[in-house]
Amino acid sequence: MAASRFTPHGIFAPPRSLRSPRDGPAPTWAERLEALKNVPPLLKLVFETHRGYTVAILLLRAVRSFVPLAVLWVGKLIIDGVVTSIAEVQAGRPVDWWYLGALVGLELSIAVVGEGLARLSALLESLLGDLFSNRTSVRLMEHAATLDLAQFEDAETYDHLERARRQTVGRISLVSLLLSTAQDVVTLLSLASVLLVQLPWLLLLLTVAVLPSFLGEARFAALGYSLLYQWTPERRLLDYLRYMGASDESAKEVKLFGLSDFLVARYATLADEFYQENKRLAVKRNVVSTALVGLGTLGYYAAYAVIIYLTVLARFTIGELTFLAGSFRQSRDLIQRILLAVSQIFEQSLYLSDLFTFFDVRPRVLSRPGARHVPQPIRSGFEFEDVGFRYPGSEGWAVRHLTFAFRPDERIALVGENGAGKTTLVKLLARLYDPDEGRILLDGVDLREYDLDSLRQNIGIIFQDFVRYDFILRENIGVSQIAALDDDARIGEAARRSLADTVASRFEQGYAQMLGRRFDGGVELSGGEWQKVALARAYMRDAQVLILDEPTAALDARAEYQVFLRFAELTRGRMAVLISHRFSTVRMADRILVLRSGELVEDGSHEALVAEGGLYAELFSLQAAGYR
Repeated sequence: MAASRFTPHGIFAPPRSLRSPRDGPAPTWAERLEALKNVPPLLKLVFETHRGYTVAILLLRAVRSFVPLAVLWVGKLIIDGVVTSIAEVQAGRPVDWWYLGALVGLELSIAVVGEGLARLSALLESLLGDLFSNRTSVRLMEHAATLDLAQFEDAETYDHLERARRQTVGRISLVSLLLSTAQDVVTLLSLASVLLVQLPWLLLLLTVAVLPSFLGEARFAALGYSLLYQWTPERRLLDYLRYMGASDESAKEVKLFGLSDFLVARYATLADEFYQENKRLAVKRNVVSTALVGLGTLGYYAAYAVIIYLTVLARFTIGELTFLAGSFRQSRDLIQRILLAVSQIFEQSLYLSDLFTFFDVRPRVLSRPGARHVPQPIRSGFEFEDVGFRYPGSEGWAVRHLTFAFRPDERIALVGENGAGKTTLVKLLARLYDPDEGRILLDGVDLREYDLDSLRQNIGIIFQDFVRYDFILRENIGVSQIAALDDDARIGEAARRSLADTVASRFEQGYAQMLGRRFDGGVELSGGEWQKVALARAYMRDAQVLILDEPTAALDARAEYQVFLRFAELTRGRMAVLISHRFSTVRMADRILVLRSGELVEDGSHEALVAEGGLYAELFSLQAAGYR
């Protein structure tokens, strides 16, 4: 799996040159042809983005494809007309200036119209590209939202997401490339029809001359994709190092620990290594491409010399010489451009595979057809029956043999040392994961039988590592209940109950104050202030089950006491789960579940567990000793 490349040295792996070579072969022709299957779905997406723009662009491209032939043909007529007019002057006969003027005017009109059509087409393609990029980004975000938490924690899946995210903006260029290639093909056919009548062997010569260049470009395009594909994890690491080296989030520790040189050195080493590999490929590509293009140019001038020779022998007129030479030159450029475009289409189709591969990733935690809604209210509560779970890719069990009941109107606390499985348990309760063993029942029905949206709407979780959004304060509170985001009264009441109103009172803009340093006018809150904002989210949540992970960890003693006074109100009529290392918080629960190494070892009230003299009593005594 992709994550293994960062072990055993951790995320800051040694340079690739110090590791065993992993450079795989470039994609085969079979793989490139297979990648083309993603082109039709891409075209469908583009057409669905804006049908009017798409049809207009196709029509404009079709008309523009005949402009080069028209310009060359009118140019031929002008040159032949000029030669004839010179002969007329030498013979003392009048010149038909109107005819020459009409031809020049016609060529001017064709050129002006062609330029106008090109600019209009470019405008529409730019607008369509913006719309497509927006639509694809939205679809990417929507699909990512459907995936399981475990899939975000899997390095290989995350690599697919990273490549898909990088390709979102650029894939409209493939559509433009397809349109340009189709236009070039039509233009080439129109020019080839004339060359085929006059000198059919020229087309064969042209194809032979540019074919080596096409094969070379196709080869290097595939190697370029292979390089970027293999370096996806390292490029993510580069982005991470760049962020950590210049971020307000890490600035304090970077300065205090003197991490700057370390981060810069890591970044510079990895970036230079990627540069060197890319440089070697780019230089080799340039040298080979130059030689192959030179071969094509040699073929062009050989054919040009033949046309001149035949013109001198009176086989062609001067106008026909100009027309044939221009047609040959443009045909050569068109064939070379088409062949190179085909190579790029193969290459971009490989990148396109990353986008559609991500879209093909399907979640495993799903709502079953006809799934039932969570009862209102919950009657008998939750029941864990010999539940076991281990994280994907891990051999050890995170939790195992969990068997207990969680009844309505009951407040339970989860206690245990770090890594005991407390957070994993509540993630299973919220069905962020499904158990590998046993089952979890809600009102006697397997949790997997319930609709996911209904279940999660009835469960409110505030994790210890809650997200600090760079939004305004009101939005930071309202994110837990999006439907009430514009309900100022509800947000104000939630802030009052969690003491977050004291945060708002510090700012002139109140609940409209931007938080975080990412955007202009933003301010950073203290850890305790952020904790109050997170608790306000819990008050906003209209859920039957409330889960709080270390709800007072960052609060001072006075704020913690005030939060406790409101805690009974917060949990009234709800099932509540507390995860905390503070026994002053734990004592407020009706029951306490003690976990050790992923297993439930004790279950009871504070008084009963202290009297039992087990793990809970030991942990309680250790913490109490610190206050003596």
